[in-house]
Amino acid sequence: MAEIIALTPQEALARLVPHSLEMESAANGQRIAIGLAGGPGSGKSTLAAELVTMLNAVKPGSAALVPMDGFHMKHAKIEAMGQADYKGAPHTFEGAAFVSFLHHLKHATGPVSGPGYSRKIEDVVENAFTIQPEARVLVVEGNYLLLTEGPWAGVKALLDYAVFLDVPRNVIERRLLRRHGEEGLFSEERNRAHIARNDLPNYDLVDGSKDRADVIFEMVVEI
Repeated sequence: MAEIIALTPQEALARLVPHSLEMESAANGQRIAIGLAGGPGSGKSTLAAELVTMLNAVKPGSAALVPMDGFHMKHAKIEAMGQADYKGAPHTFEGAAFVSFLHHLKHATGPVSGPGYSRKIEDVVENAFTIQPEARVLVVEGNYLLLTEGPWAGVKALLDYAVFLDVPRNVIERRLLRRHGEEGLFSEERNRAHIARNDLPNYDLVDGSKDRADVIFEMVVEI
């Protein structure tokens, strides 16, 4: 059973930084992967980026961010499948490619580039980041790291430590509405419909996987 702790984002970082450093030290030069999982809008991306920054402040170049979102299917492919209304659901990702990429990263000895996702264009950007050989801590973040369905089932075994960020559903709904509105690509009506049809069911699906984490952080947040 996963340990459950109520923490603010800053308290979560204060716990994760020393734990990650201890794990890296014990790994004897082998790469380790710290997974931050959670539903859409749970703050994974922000916390993961801050964790990487703080680890690199202690040991420059030692940590690198690995975002799952770069493994969205290309938008044209999703449209061709007739699944544009469900973009962001597990079946609209290249899940097997993500598992393969993560496995390769853990054993790579040279630089490895990976894809990112841009909300400004709502599509994948190739070679958005490069993991350098000296990076020993991979901070992996994404919604579906702990799922047991399909290719996602292969992710958990590649994570040396798995954290689930638990944020109340009503807070998630408010955050997602704000996020979808920030880029101004769609109407508020469209955004509300998309959240109800897609994002919140994805939140519920991911919530069912949280017990597979090593620790659940119940995030103490205001918005």
